[in-house]
Formats: sequence, structure tokens, C-alpha cells
Amino acid sequence: MLSETIHLASEAWDSLMAGNRRFVAGTPQARALISLRQKLASGQSCKAIMLCCSDSRVGPELIFDQSLGDIFVVRTAGNVADAVALGSIEYAVEHLHSPVLVLVGHQKCGAVIAACSGEKMPSSNLKAIMEKIHPAVAQAKARAKGDELIELAIRENIHQSALDLLANSEIIRIAVKSGKLSVIEAEYELGTGHVVRLNAPGRYP
Repeated sequence: MLSETIHLASEAWDSLMAGNRRFVAGTPQARALISLRQKLASGQSCKAIMLCCSDSRVGPELIFDQSLGDIFVVRTAGNVADAVALGSIEYAVEHLHSPVLVLVGHQKCGAVIAACSGEKMPSSNLKAIMEKIHPAVAQAKARAKGDELIELAIRENIHQSALDLLANSEIIRIAVKSGKLSVIEAEYELGTGHVVRLNAPGRYP
């Protein structure tokens, strides 16, 4: 059972990366959306769960060339894992049984850049986003400065979001520990369209 789940997770990621290669090449798959829509009216069974940044340039269905019913997507600014995001992901883990959870950050993330600046936020809601990102910024500031700091902070923030998911959700933690759910960290390159995996297979967190 465990080996089957790992195989399914690997298959799902391979399918997503094949879709990303099509996106980069500008050759998306043609899909019969009308019949697919009608088929999915009775239920969904997603190959992957995703926590992505809300940035308009990083639409996961587009950058992975996926269609209706393929991925269960949760999007927040800075791809942070707040309580609502956690609950949404828990639902997908418990009821859809997707074998893989992918966290997708991206280059030049505005939320991370704002957190690096240290500027005061104009609302408590924006401050809540910054508070989620600050641990990653602190890690990055110990090792880099300038543009290197921002890029390192973006990657650290993707990892921090993954750690937050495990730390704050028993459902996700048990699914990962039991081998029912694999977690993949990835970064989207705005200019090239490539999605780059950050954590090695089998290593998490």
C-alpha cells in the first residue's frame, strides 16, 4: 500500500512536470471541456493538492497545463499556510486522498519582498501575512543581502510554509508520516515559465 502511494505521488508529479514543459513550449493539450465538465459534476478526484501564491502570473492550472478536476488549489499571498488554508488542505487530504501536496512559490514574490523591507503594514490582515513570512526572512538575512537576500527568502518561505503545514495540522502530519501524502516544494520562474523542484525526492521536511 505504501509503495503504491509513493508510486502515485511520483506519477502525479511527473504529470505536472510534463504539463509544465508543455506550458513552457507553448503547446498546451487540447481538452474536451464540455464533456469533462459534465463528467466532473458527479464528483472530483484530484491528482494533486497545491498551496500557491495568489500572484496573477502564477495560475497553477496554466503553468502546469492542467484542466478541470486535476488539482485542488489553495492560493494565498506569499503562499502562507494560515488556518483557512490549512483547513482547505485538510479537506483535500481527508476526502480526496490526493497522493501529493505541492507548495509553489515564485520569483520576485511581492509578499516576501515586503517582508524583507521591514516596512509597517497598513492593516492587521497584511501584518498577519508578514508574520508568517518573517521567520523565512530571518533565516535568509543570516546568509545573504540585496537581491540574493530576496531570492533566498523566497525559497526559505516556501520551506517555511511546508513546515507550518506539518506543525499546525495533525491530519497533514499523520498523512505524511504514514506515507499517504508526499510533500514537494517548488519555485516558479517568471521569465522562463519553468517550475523548479526545491526538495529532493524522499527528503521532507
